[in-house]
Amino acid sequence: MTLDRRDRDELLALARASIERGLAAGHLEPPPAVAAPMLQAPRATFVTLQTHDDLRGCCGSIEARASLAEDVWRNAWASAFADPRFPPLTAAEYPELDVHISVLSPLERVAVASEEELLSVLRPGIDGLLVQFGGSRATFLPAVWESLPNAREFVHQLKLKAGWRSDFWSPEIDVWRYQTESFGE
Repeated sequence: MTLDRRDRDELLALARASIERGLAAGHLEPPPAVAAPMLQAPRATFVTLQTHDDLRGCCGSIEARASLAEDVWRNAWASAFADPRFPPLTAAEYPELDVHISVLSPLERVAVASEEELLSVLRPGIDGLLVQFGGSRATFLPAVWESLPNAREFVHQLKLKAGWRSDFWSPEIDVWRYQTESFGE
């Protein structure tokens, strides 16, 4: 699914409106209705906020549980006010905010028996990755390749994010990949 310019602009406007309403109301407001059929389809998204090229918040969903419009609305609010790595966004920060949206493709299971096998099928710069073992899981969006361009380092850092040792591997690790359609202001 490729979004046209009008759909992208509407999603960016929805993200901005969600944050503005959050600043005014102090809580998550219900999303407005949207007419565009593409925005009503169930999709998973991440919304990334930056100020002066620094990360200011990033929250998202890995699996589609709501319409594209609703998912962006909720994740924009969460990125601004509920990312545990940052204090809630203030009105003074809002004018400096850049909004970026990543729309995820459906997850594709990657059947691998070893880390070496995973590294051989991973497509740097293209694949986002989700790993899960036991009760922990972690994901890196494809945009993370910009800061971790080496596949082995990408996987090692993802394992650390999941709370595992970088050299950990188990045949029971579940792995999925996905791609994103990303755009921003």
